[in-house]
Amino acid sequence: MRSSRRLRPGDIVEVKTPSEILHTLDAEGTSDRLPFMPEMVELCGKRFRVAKRVLKTCSYNGSGSNMRQFWTDDVITLDGLRCSGLDHDGCAKACMIFWREAWLRKIEDVNAPFQADSNDRSNLRARLRTLRGPNTYFCQASQLIDATKPLSQWERLGKCVDDVRVGNCTVFEMVQRIGVWLLWRLRRVLFGKRSRGPNYGTPVACLGLQPGELIEVKPMQEIVATLNSAGRNRGLYFSPDMSLSCAKRQRVAKRLDKIIDDGTGEMRQMHNTVLLEGSLCRCAHAALGGCPRNEFVYWREIWLRRSSNPPISN
Repeated sequence: MRSSRRLRPGDIVEVKTPSEILHTLDAEGTSDRLPFMPEMVELCGKRFRVAKRVLKTCSYNGSGSNMRQFWTDDVITLDGLRCSGLDHDGCAKACMIFWREAWLRKIEDVNAPFQADSNDRSNLRARLRTLRGPNTYFCQASQLIDATKPLSQWERLGKCVDDVRVGNCTVFEMVQRIGVWLLWRLRRVLFGKRSRGPNYGTPVACLGLQPGELIEVKPMQEIVATLNSAGRNRGLYFSPDMSLSCAKRQRVAKRLDKIIDDGTGEMRQMHNTVLLEGSLCRCAHAALGGCPRNEFVYWREIWLRRSSNPPISN
């Protein structure tokens, strides 16, 4: 049985067939300015669990992050679905994929038969863009600014209430998030930036880390020694919440060689930078109420060292 009710976290959904999705897209391959990307085509006809309703989202630029909301309130994320970047020249950003409800159908009975797939994916792919101009890419990250509008501080507070209402979190969880945000704001007012460094030009280190290697995040004082007064190493910000990982062991997930920039679509080359397994943005520390985008944190190799201890057995 299928339902047309608004989707909530925990619902099981099926990605519609290519022909159905094609009917929801404009000439640019978007729905209300949000692209359906080629990396999503192979997911047609498959079933997933709804993770969050996207009431707000962070976007990043050279000066930091800000909070925005989509022009329409029909965007969700699905458990574990991140962009592979395969159709965008191997972008390693691994963004959570945004989904319009029009691209999904709710499944009430998990034993219900799958919708027949036309297997005609070529027509859908032909509608989808990967470039927006010379040396610039077209994807959900590149179009994020166009597909959203900024939120005022009061609107952000209202979204905290809405997050509870739609089932993204409990009242207790939201109170915790707001408390964390207040504590970090207070700490910054009283003590200033925690990650302010002494350098003008910041140092470089190349460890050549590979996926699967076990590392240890250096102590905070060693990391601060690699930063400038804005808390950056060669332009990459060491956010205060990253200090919570200091002196802890983690495993390398992948090397970060290139990423598509939010809003501009430019491919930025990254050097001596990795993603760590389970190291995700603690957005509640910086953004009131948190954010469902669940982005990976980027780590310079100079902030890490290979672990000399054996792996922890499970």
